[in-house]
Amino acid sequence: MNKICKIFIDDKLYEFEVKGDFFWGEDKLLFNVKDSVISKMIWRDKGYGIVNTFIKDEFFKLKSSVKDNIIKAIELSNIDFNKSTFTLDKYHEIVDTDLKHNKVIDVTRNLENTDFDFDIEVLAKRVGNILGYKLTSWVEELQKSHIQIRISRPNSLDINPPHRDGYLSFWEDIINVWIPIEGCNENSSLPVFSGSHLINESDILRTKSKGAEINGNVYNVPCIIETKDEDIKMVRPNPKEGEILIFTPFLIHGAGVNKNKNITRVSLELRFPRINN
Repeated sequence: MNKICKIFIDDKLYEFEVKGDFFWGEDKLLFNVKDSVISKMIWRDKGYGIVNTFIKDEFFKLKSSVKDNIIKAIELSNIDFNKSTFTLDKYHEIVDTDLKHNKVIDVTRNLENTDFDFDIEVLAKRVGNILGYKLTSWVEELQKSHIQIRISRPNSLDINPPHRDGYLSFWEDIINVWIPIEGCNENSSLPVFSGSHLINESDILRTKSKGAEINGNVYNVPCIIETKDEDIKMVRPNPKEGEILIFTPFLIHGAGVNKNKNITRVSLELRFPRINN
């Protein structure tokens, strides 16, 4: 079945076709209001906040490591380019077809701490201190850390559909961390649906995991196509360079359409589980 997903980002309508089997959820709220990892935050009803965690030149060290990983992925994909002049914002001029891009993101979508010249575990500890819970970068169910570089070319469908990470068991008790690296601004940063973690499942029409196809790509996350009582109205919190966006895995987010005309957007996604002693 094909459906048109209609969302608003900063009051502007976006539409794209999604292929999949859609269903309404059960009559229950998945978000744990009393004992979520964001329960101590003044922004808990919004579901997201922007925080500072980097010290001195740490952000630029991380950014350099992200660039190194993308260069490595381009090389592994046998794409001809000049490494010495390559810049992240002009990625789309080098990786100029969907076929090439899919080869690159096959590498960059599933990285671990050891792939970076930066201690991701330090970030987990600092975010945990902000939230008032102990966090780690180690995902027990996956038996590894999980780090994903998101690359969104201008005016493309290099996006995830609107979704909740919490539908997947290994993301139920985590905090999502989104770090802008390059080309992230009011036209491209990650959209979130404020307060949507408090929407009952019976009011959400979605697919199963790996059940949504957009532009020939099948996504691991379930696609949320609509809600019963309101439009999917998203905003771009737009953290500045060196800031990070953190949010509950039950917040509807995604569809990060890059509307910049000639700038590739690069961001880093991390997920930090809570340590339950």
